[in-house]
Amino acid sequence: MPIVSINIMEGRSDEQKEQMIDAVSDALASSLNAPKESVRIMINEMPKQHFGIGGQSAKKLGK
Repeated sequence: MPIVSINIMEGRSDEQKEQMIDAVSDALASSLNAPKESVRIMINEMPKQHFGIGGQSAKKLGK
C-alpha cells in the first residue's frame, strides 16, 4: 500500500486538495503498478508563517 505525505502551505480550497489527491493517486498507481484503491495520501497544511524561503517567512514575503 503506497502512502504519500504532502506538505503544503495553507490556503488551497477543498476542491484543489481533492484534485491533488486524485492526480497523485493516479500517478502512484500508474508508476508503481498498484491499485488506485490501495493508495493513501496525507496532506499536512502549515501556516505561511511556519514556512521559510530565503531567510523569511512565506507570510512576510506575501506568498
